[in-house]
Amino acid sequence: MDVSYPNSSGARRPAGVAPEGACDAHMHIYDRRFALHGSPDAMVDKATADDYRLLQQRIGTQRTVVVQPRVHGTDNSVTLAAIRALGAENTRGIAVVRPDVSDAELERLHAGGIRGIRFTLYAQANAVTNFSMVEPLAQRVHALGWHVQLHWGADQIAAHAELLARLPCTIVFDHLARLPLPDALSHPAFDVVSRLRENGRTWVKLSGPYLDSKAGAAGGYADTTSIAQAWVRQAPERVVWGSDWPHPTEPVAKPDDAALFDLLSQWVPDAATRHRVLVGNPALLYDFPEMTTKTEKPEK
Repeated sequence: MDVSYPNSSGARRPAGVAPEGACDAHMHIYDRRFALHGSPDAMVDKATADDYRLLQQRIGTQRTVVVQPRVHGTDNSVTLAAIRALGAENTRGIAVVRPDVSDAELERLHAGGIRGIRFTLYAQANAVTNFSMVEPLAQRVHALGWHVQLHWGADQIAAHAELLARLPCTIVFDHLARLPLPDALSHPAFDVVSRLRENGRTWVKLSGPYLDSKAGAAGGYADTTSIAQAWVRQAPERVVWGSDWPHPTEPVAKPDDAALFDLLSQWVPDAATRHRVLVGNPALLYDFPEMTTKTEKPEK
């Protein structure tokens, strides 16, 4: 059956707009299916694991990175449950942990498909750690081969440049490194991240799914094409895509599936580079198993 759906302009477009084997990163676990703690009002209404699968089918993604949102605190069993529900062979997770997390717990999370740790310090009210604990925790997860995902503001990145240079593990800057408009590329954080990317272990996540609803909003992603393209030009092998669905800024409505990739097409106009961002780069960063296409045969 030919499945199609309307995009924001009202036109219809076939499903499977992503290249085969593409990764959708990151799905925030805000649905009631995985709600163990927190206010139900903070969850996406009527979303289930099947909704995640449907989104994957409609845009053609086959791999997923699930992210621990603040509503679940440090209860990473939520993330592990999502990985199991979506299929551990093609799903990875990002954890949030307290500074006193045990080595045994880190090993358990690794066995369940966790491949990174998230430091959300952009809004201090959401933080479960602080800047002084970033380096010790990064040292510990480095032994597992994990990366650290930094949900930091551009000013924080600039202020902690020396700390960032000392971190031994792979670093992923969330949300385009949160460079502020209109002078994003002249902000000191741009140079900090650029220098770090020269070491081959630093990545930037391209994320900004809500093209219309974000327009004009403080900290939004409208008009950020120039920032995304700057990161892609600098090191296309060191960027990954993040649709960030579902998201607390859209507590009920789901984003337009096609618009997610319309936006990515603006940011990464070259088709071969888009394929790398969606398929090749996530496999390297998130430790996904190698995937073959329909035209490839696995080696014997």
